[in-house]
Amino acid sequence: MTTATLVILDHSIALSTVIAWFAAGVTMALRRARTALTLLAVALLVTLTRVASVAVLAGRGWWFVQEKVLLGLPMLVLAALAAAVIAGPRLRGRAQGVRRVESIDTAGVVALFTSGYAALAGFVVTFLVGYPLALGTALITIALVLAGALLTARVLAAPSATTTVEEPATDQGRPQVPRRRFLGVAGGVIMVGTAGTGASLSVRSAMTMTDDGGGPGPASRTAVSVTDLRGPDTPAPGGSRREHVLVARKATVRVESGRDFDAWTYNGTVPGPAITATQGDLLEVKLINHDIDDGVTLHWHGYDVPCGEDGAEGVTQEVVAPGGEFVYRFRAEQVGTYWYHTHHASYVGVARGLYGALVVKPRDEHDTRQLDLTVSVHTFDGTPTIAGGAEHIAPAGTTVRLRLINTDSSPHRFALAGASFRVVAVDGRDLHGPGEISRTRLRLPAAGRHDLVFVMPSTSVALLLDDHATTVWLRPQAGAPPGAAATPDTTGWPELDLLTYGTPASVALRSATADRRFTLVLDRGLAMVDGSPTYAQTVNGAGHPSIPDQLVTEGDVVRFSVVNRSLETHPWHLHGHPVLILSRNGKPSSGSPLWVDTFEVGPGEVWEVAFRASNPGIWMNHCHNLPHVDQGMMLCLRYDGVTTPFGGMDGLHGGHDIHGLHADGSNHRMGG
Repeated sequence: MTTATLVILDHSIALSTVIAWFAAGVTMALRRARTALTLLAVALLVTLTRVASVAVLAGRGWWFVQEKVLLGLPMLVLAALAAAVIAGPRLRGRAQGVRRVESIDTAGVVALFTSGYAALAGFVVTFLVGYPLALGTALITIALVLAGALLTARVLAAPSATTTVEEPATDQGRPQVPRRRFLGVAGGVIMVGTAGTGASLSVRSAMTMTDDGGGPGPASRTAVSVTDLRGPDTPAPGGSRREHVLVARKATVRVESGRDFDAWTYNGTVPGPAITATQGDLLEVKLINHDIDDGVTLHWHGYDVPCGEDGAEGVTQEVVAPGGEFVYRFRAEQVGTYWYHTHHASYVGVARGLYGALVVKPRDEHDTRQLDLTVSVHTFDGTPTIAGGAEHIAPAGTTVRLRLINTDSSPHRFALAGASFRVVAVDGRDLHGPGEISRTRLRLPAAGRHDLVFVMPSTSVALLLDDHATTVWLRPQAGAPPGAAATPDTTGWPELDLLTYGTPASVALRSATADRRFTLVLDRGLAMVDGSPTYAQTVNGAGHPSIPDQLVTEGDVVRFSVVNRSLETHPWHLHGHPVLILSRNGKPSSGSPLWVDTFEVGPGEVWEVAFRASNPGIWMNHCHNLPHVDQGMMLCLRYDGVTTPFGGMDGLHGGHDIHGLHADGSNHRMGG
């Protein structure tokens, strides 16, 4: 059973516990003793089941059960025991006809309802607060449960609830809770909880907003600004200078589906112009903003440019406002398939069309019998659309390379019908010993890329998207029939597991001792995002900009544990560095060494990755489901001694707004 399934099962049991305790309380209040006694037994049984489910879930990691073990279960078990002791004998006596009672047994009802409040409070804490559990949260929760019990006793003790009682004197008097005493006690527990919360927040605000990952803290060294970390101005020997101008402008475009779309574009097209280079070339790209009011930048996704070229507005540059421009310059030293997109308010800008492909080919490639196609998928108004042409001619025997790019915030599945193929590269990095496969689906995470290579057969080949649409045809000659590629049902095809694909190879980083270790627990909860309380996408219980920066030093071996407590998928993306996948859910990667820039952390999953800190700067580290960035799931990895004049770390922690607070007062969030 997967961890996500266990989480859902535990949620279901928790909700059943809430229902059972309140049902027992209600039926006892209605003086239906036998039914209430049965429901009490059910509630106790479900409570024991909840303890068991949490114990099983604890085996998957402390992150999934912390608030349950430290608060929810102890509170529920104590309340349940009290309810069994107080309400059990009373209900048993009445169910057996020992007592004839026409009044509400306040003590028993309050005990049952208190167990319901405890069960509900634990359930709510999991959803609204999550990980980690703070002292203030625990105190507030306990205070609210006690206040609920006191309020219930007060309501039941009100004169309107009084009826004739025919039972021994010891059971006749219901505890009368005077108004002043109730208000005093209820106010007291709330004040205790509030004081605890305040103390917790004070401690947190006094803590450093930097996480050193167990390595040395900041050292005294000469500061280097990101503005000094720029690319070279000459190509490598034998390379050429390739100059491009990208003009960001609004335009109505017709997408591949044939619909018109009011887009934000680079040079009036969606996708923007493909930028291609040969290894060693110098790329110089001038970005001009014609009329995009929110502003734009260019981020080279997965490409390890010098930090000053990264395009992260508020960290490496100011946003390019209408009428402004910015020149990016870097050497094309990494061969592979990449893409570019705006990094300012990217959850809007990318969705509306501000993206394009970046492809760098090796200098020694001379195969004239190769067809090289770049195919990107993007969703417009809810409809996934392919850019890359609907049909291509590839004579039999031609080597075809398909470069698949997912520019969306959610995953897509591709399937190649009519030919066997190899996945030769992922996220621009070659795989070691990729084997030939067929009738296998490929799951591309948000922002991910796969390069497929196959030899064109004498019959047609089809590339299908998301199991239901033929998107690209390759035919050996014009008019060739579909043959074996005639839109098969691919829903039963297995998905390729990249962690077991290819052949192993030695990588020193895999066994290297980590200088720093970081754990990122991804969840949903109440948090401050850009100064406003919201139900945020959180990292370690906080939202941007309250998430501590991760401090590294050049040369460090860095390991990440990325834990997904939520029921959503989070494609995790670190700028400026490829990461080596070490394991998923405790199972080591056993295929080709897998270097990626975006890895998809599914619900309940735990990924371990590593990288060497070899690209100084301040780098965004965030979920590439771009709306999640806007909702707080973003932090920075900062090299010791690197600073920014654009807000940067001060902006993340209460100074200049890293999201771009402009002179006109507008505040636009970045991300991507």
